Order: sequence, then C-alpha cells, then structure tokens
Amino acid sequence: MAFFSSGEVRLLREAGHPRTWVRGEVLMREGEAADSVVLLTGGLVKATVDSANGYTSLLALRGPGELLGELACIDGRPRGATVTAMRRSAGLVVAGEAFLRLLERDPALCLAVLRSVVGRLRDSDGLRADQGARTTGARVAGLLVKLAVTYGSAAPETLPGAVAVQVNQRELASATGASRESVVRCLRAMQRAGLVATGRGRTVVLDLAGLRRWAEEE
Repeated sequence: MAFFSSGEVRLLREAGHPRTWVRGEVLMREGEAADSVVLLTGGLVKATVDSANGYTSLLALRGPGELLGELACIDGRPRGATVTAMRRSAGLVVAGEAFLRLLERDPALCLAVLRSVVGRLRDSDGLRADQGARTTGARVAGLLVKLAVTYGSAAPETLPGAVAVQVNQRELASATGASRESVVRCLRAMQRAGLVATGRGRTVVLDLAGLRRWAEEE
C-alpha cells in the first residue's frame, strides 16, 4: 500500500537517512516523545498497544511504502503504539522538525500523507463494522486474505503457491475482536478444509481463493 510518488520519496530521502532493523527490534515505542517519522522501504513491521492489564493488541501490519509515526509528529503527542520489526526491515528516518517543514513547503507531499491517514481510517472503520456484522470465522478468514495479499511472503516449502503471514493466534484474536479460543477453533476448521496451515508465530495460506470464499460465505 504505497501513497507516495517517486518525487515525494526523494524529498524524504534527502531530508533523512537510511536505517535497518533486525527482527524483533523496536522502531518506535508507545508513550515516547515523537522525534521522527519512518518511511518503510523494505521488510514488515507490526504496530501494537499494551493495555493496563498487560494484554497486547495488534493494531496493524505495515510494509514498504508506508509511513510510520507521522500522527504523533504532527500533533506533538506521545507515540500511540509500539512498532516492532517482524523481519529484517529498512526505512528512511526523517527528524520530526524536518518532516513538518517538508509538509509546510510541499502541498503534494502533505496531500499524500493525508491520503495515507485516510486510508488507514477507512481500514479501521471497516474492521469495526466487520466485528459487529460478521462471524468470527468470516473475520479471521477475511483478515488472513488481506494480510496474505498485502504483506504475505511465498512459502513454497509448505506448498507451491502458499503464502505465509507472520501473525500468531493471539495477534489474530486481538485484530479481529475475538477470543484466542475462538480463533483457534476457526483455524482448526480452516486446516481441515485445506485452506491454511499453522506454525510457530505464523499462518500459511494454502488456498487463497478458497479462503476468500470462506470469508464471504461464513
């Protein structure tokens, strides 16, 4: 999901510096002051929030072409989520003040940032609507389809054409508003139907078309 033209990426590149993160490394931490934004150029990261009772909720996955941390830089409030690399990732780090100056000077870049924020709001609204109107099975299947298409990686060692999604059962539960037990039952049913396979920290989509039908028919 890319909202930025080559010219806008060049502006960010000129204003910032490249950096890489290894799997498990934190790019941004919930509650910290916002001093920079990151434009991902490679890899995959997850955004999570921690509740008072210690439960961690998955907000989103982000991949190449997506901007991280812009809201906190714009409104000056602390980071709203922790962003962690799910595999080796790369990006352009731009200091918050430099980012704001770019937005003031370049209307096209400002509009591109606005489009990216609007896109995420639409996704969030759609997810909330799904939680009230669709079964748990449909929500889990729909989310897996979306993640496989947008962020999945080939898993030919499992099955030719299979796509791996780097989310675990707990993360699927938090992202779909379901209990972990319900998600486990859904995944078992999908496994019996030959649609997915589960492994340590990931779900492999074996039949994307079949999983899409499952999401629509559940």
